[in-house]
Amino acid sequence: MNRQAQSAVLFLLGAGLLHAGTTDLYLRYVKAGLRPLLLAAGAVLIATALATAWYERRATRRERSSGATAAKATAHPEPRISWLLVLPLLALILVAPPALGSYSATRTGTALQEPLAYPALPAADPLRLSVVDYAGRAVYDDGRTLTGRRIQLTGFLALDHDGTPYLVRMALNCCAADAQPVKVGLTGRIPPVLQPDTWLEITGTYTPHRVKDPVNDGPIPFIQVTGARPVPTPKDPYDETWNT
Repeated sequence: MNRQAQSAVLFLLGAGLLHAGTTDLYLRYVKAGLRPLLLAAGAVLIATALATAWYERRATRRERSSGATAAKATAHPEPRISWLLVLPLLALILVAPPALGSYSATRTGTALQEPLAYPALPAADPLRLSVVDYAGRAVYDDGRTLTGRRIQLTGFLALDHDGTPYLVRMALNCCAADAQPVKVGLTGRIPPVLQPDTWLEITGTYTPHRVKDPVNDGPIPFIQVTGARPVPTPKDPYDETWNT
């Protein structure tokens, strides 16, 4: 791989990052708040590629004018392993992975953490909450802000080894590599046919019932389901309320 090929690979990698950052593709890899950094990285790679190509072209012209073409031909080539840089680009464009789902959720213990605060909730009916927010209030605030409210949650379905249905959202600290599940158990009017990884909008009420996650003994609260309907996978499948 010569310098011109290196600059081409850098340009393509930068273009791939910009493509991901200007579409919803980047949400498969990192949390939404990192979008500016992703775009900046893509711009830097493209600028570096253009600068490399420009300097290489100038060097080639100088060598030709000074008769140093033969000396350049004897220079050591860059290692061929550099072509491996193309693989992330191909994966980004051609093999975009699906968001983590029930397989990961049932093999990883719930990562629920105690919220720093419990902001006042709007008077909407039903009250739309994230899975993380509901679970944190149900466990660590004993449902005081949830009692008597009709609540809507959206997440994907996961079934425990004993068939217990969970509504799950994967929460990110940074990127998909550190995604961890937060689970809410379902009881009440549960749909008769449960297909893992189906995205559902659940309407229900708070119940004090909770269990320990069989993977790590973490707390899993429940919601008393009064209605459920399938919904499309959201643009951002990960929960952005992590660590708030």
